[in-house]
Amino acid sequence: MKVKYFEDTDTALVEFAGRDVAETREISENIYVDLDAVGNLVSMTIEHARENANLPEVVFESMSQTA
Repeated sequence: MKVKYFEDTDTALVEFAGRDVAETREISENIYVDLDAVGNLVSMTIEHARENANLPEVVFESMSQTA
C-alpha cells in the first residue's frame, strides 16, 4: 500500500493494489474509489485531505492475532 499526498491540490491517493482501474465511483463529494474489472478496490482519492482525512497524522498499526 502506498499513500501519496499532493500538496498543491491537497489531495491524498491511497493505492492498495497495482491492478488496472476499470471504474471510479464517487463515495462522497470529496472521496472516490477506483475498482478493477471484478470490483476489487485498487485505490482511493481523498480531496481536501487535510480536512477530510486528518492528514497531518498518518499512522500505520499492525494488529497481530492472539490465540
